[in-house]
Amino acid sequence: MSWFTTQAVEEFLPEAGDFLRADPVRNTVLLSVTENLRVTAATRPPGRSAPPSGDGPLLGWWRPGPAGSPGPVVGAFLHTPGFPIVLTSMPSEAVTGLAVELAASRRRVSGLSAEAHAAQAFADAWRQRTGDVATVRRRIRLWLLATLVRPNPGPRGEPRVADERDRDLLVEWSRAFLREIGDGAEDPAAEVDQRLSYGGLTVWEAGGSPVSMAGITRIVHAMARVGSVYTPPELRGRGYAGGVTAAVSQVALDAGAAEVVLFTDLANITSNALYERLGYHPVEDRTELSFATAGSLAPGGR
Repeated sequence: MSWFTTQAVEEFLPEAGDFLRADPVRNTVLLSVTENLRVTAATRPPGRSAPPSGDGPLLGWWRPGPAGSPGPVVGAFLHTPGFPIVLTSMPSEAVTGLAVELAASRRRVSGLSAEAHAAQAFADAWRQRTGDVATVRRRIRLWLLATLVRPNPGPRGEPRVADERDRDLLVEWSRAFLREIGDGAEDPAAEVDQRLSYGGLTVWEAGGSPVSMAGITRIVHAMARVGSVYTPPELRGRGYAGGVTAAVSQVALDAGAAEVVLFTDLANITSNALYERLGYHPVEDRTELSFATAGSLAPGGR
């Protein structure tokens, strides 16, 4: 039973691509991130090198069986520095094996996103080998669009696909969104630029000004994911989030997505109810963990 790892998406996808594409909904994060990596590599100007390997993502796939004749891929992971490791579904021995391998490599790991039982198994194995203690950061739910139901009555205004004139505002809103959900370590400007390049951001406009935004990933294997739904606090309670989410969901469908998904924080009752009204149905729940050395925890911390 073996883990195989690489920092090259062109090596990862031929090995793990079929496994990921067999369930594009549950594997949405790995599919969309690797698609971005593939496009970035393909469009990098001649002569410009890739980032140093230590700064890049680590990708991996797991095959059961002896090293000399491993079986088909039945698990995969993605780790981008500064973000949690994302695990697909996989056997329990693969989860603990990954923790052992990453600990031995001394890779810095700040967190994990996985199904609850896998998250616990990884946390236990990680603590045994590193001493790092896991705490639950949040629990999230994956939703899949069945039939889009537009808000009725809808909010005042109308949607439009964002463009370069919106860039500064979208970067500002993205920073505010990341701070609000506790993911403010990364500057979102590059992500905004990337999404603008393929029409991946939609704004809701009322009174001639943008009042809300939502984004979608690139479509990969007929799947797209909605994200970064944000309305400034002073403009909330007017239905703009529902309007822009329905609009960007329609953008994804019109662009050829057969499956449109999104994640919510289970603690946010308002957003969960909103997306259900729009026609999204629950698929699975995941646990996000944060890792810290035992000495860095406050007294009484777990």
